[in-house]
Amino acid sequence: MMRLFSQRMQTAVRGSLTAVNRNMQPAAATGAARFMSHEVQETDEEFDARYVAYFSRPDIDGWEVRKGMNNLIGMDLVPDPKIIIAALRACRRLNDYSLTTRFLEAVKMRAETNKDIYPYVLQEIKPVLEELGISTPEELGYDKPELALKSVFDVHG
Repeated sequence: MMRLFSQRMQTAVRGSLTAVNRNMQPAAATGAARFMSHEVQETDEEFDARYVAYFSRPDIDGWEVRKGMNNLIGMDLVPDPKIIIAALRACRRLNDYSLTTRFLEAVKMRAETNKDIYPYVLQEIKPVLEELGISTPEELGYDKPELALKSVFDVHG
């Protein structure tokens, strides 16, 4: 770690000293010493296809499904319905019903910033939910607290 840091510092210092010797402006010299990434950015279609292929693998196990879902929910996005369907099918192949419920809860949590997204997602995945026999968290009553009591102010009214 320290060797990598010292090599990068040497490269940066060497680049700025060479630039000063050539009467270049120091700002241009530090720009030349940057380590740029030449990685090609992934399009939305490629992203969706990558995750659909990941969840559609026949040899996927429970740990890999959880890892993929955790990666998806960790990003600043609501997964596309195609990805959600592939993940739900993977859970069903593994016979892990509770994971489907937790994933749908996480998708709902992700969609809280825009109230129109979650109903759209449910509308798109509803045929698959019925086909696989999966209930939504709302149908299971998970959208309400388990031990919710009436308000003490509404007891006599």
